[in-house]
Amino acid sequence: MIVLGVDPGSNATGYGLVQKVDGRLTCLGWGQITFPRNTPFYNRIHNIFTSMVELMGRYGPEELAVEEVFYAKNVKSSLKLGHARGAVLIAAVHCGLRIHEYSALQIKKAVVGYGRASKDQVRAMVKIILGLDEDPAWDSSDALAAAVCHLNWQDYGQRCKA
Repeated sequence: MIVLGVDPGSNATGYGLVQKVDGRLTCLGWGQITFPRNTPFYNRIHNIFTSMVELMGRYGPEELAVEEVFYAKNVKSSLKLGHARGAVLIAAVHCGLRIHEYSALQIKKAVVGYGRASKDQVRAMVKIILGLDEDPAWDSSDALAAAVCHLNWQDYGQRCKA
């Protein structure tokens, strides 16, 4: 199974693709969708959508793992994040992916074992779990962590049903 993890953002949207075969997790790729500073916001949202559709078509993930909405103090930033997240969710629905949402606490706990882990700790564990040779960018690392979290939760759910 291939899972696309996404860390949405209006300045940079990170993504990571993780495949699970015979209990082993493998990273198929990661990256970021970024924009020049002067790109209008509506073009950024459209680019997130079209880039996600292209990624989903190229890699054929079956499921999407994304962090749940969180509440920030800056309302304008929260709204922009919501728009970026919406573009990702619409792309997933458009491409027929099953969508799974996890809190930041769940993702950190699944990857690091501690729900209040730092970004450094999450990236270090993602690198170890997936056997990466280099550090992914922060947004990509968070996206890979969401995918790993989903695959771990899915595996746990299957064992509980048995």
